[in-house]
Formats: sequence, structure tokens, C-alpha cells
Amino acid sequence: MNTSRFLVAVRRRCALNFSRPQLLLLASSPGVRCRLQSTQPIPAARLPFRVKLTAGKSYAWCACGHSNKQPFCDGAHRSKSPSISPLRFTPDRDSTVMLCACKQTKNAPYCDGSHFKVIFQDAVKSVKGLFK
Repeated sequence: MNTSRFLVAVRRRCALNFSRPQLLLLASSPGVRCRLQSTQPIPAARLPFRVKLTAGKSYAWCACGHSNKQPFCDGAHRSKSPSISPLRFTPDRDSTVMLCACKQTKNAPYCDGSHFKVIFQDAVKSVKGLFK
């Protein structure tokens, strides 16, 4: 991979993570490879997930945003963001709840409306981009 393609890939990855990724060097193979890891959660979606929860059953809510089984953890954080662990919880009663998908909630794993702030910030970025 040439240098310019690598820089473009790094820039795109940074934009998706909303922060500068850490560069991790792996010496497990004959050549040294590098892998990007995020230190901040990424939004899995802009709106919350409506989920039926069963009382007494343990759940692991994805806190990093990398899981393919949103809003629940599938272990993707181990390679993509090892500094972020899933939130484990057990509901007291059967209920249908809204689980956060933007990963900005102050009441994890439940939605508190923080996604409106994320949506607004995205809209502002888009409008500012029109005037560059």
C-alpha cells in the first residue's frame, strides 16, 4: 500500500470514529502490521433500538458501536476498541424499552434523547461543508 492510499484510509477511519485512532503495531507475523483502534464509541445508528427484554435474563449492551448485533455486544470491541467494554445488565421485569444506539446516553443502556444532539451536530457539519 503506498503512502497516499494509507493516509486516505487513516483520514476516513478518523472521520468515522470522531477522534484520532491509536496506531497499534503487531509483531505477530514476519512483517510488522498496523491496526487502527478507536478509543471513543462510534454511533451504531442515529435512533434508538426498541427491544423486548425478559426479566432475569442477562444482556450485554454494546458500548463501543462496532457490534454487528446492535444493540447487543458480539465481541467486536476486543479487536476494534479494547478500551471499551460492554455494559452488562439484567432487567427486573419483562418490558419493551428503547436502548441507545448513538452511544452518547447518560443513562446507559437506555435512551435519554441524546441522539437529538448527535443528529443536530451532524446537520451542522453538513451545512458547514456546503460553504467550504
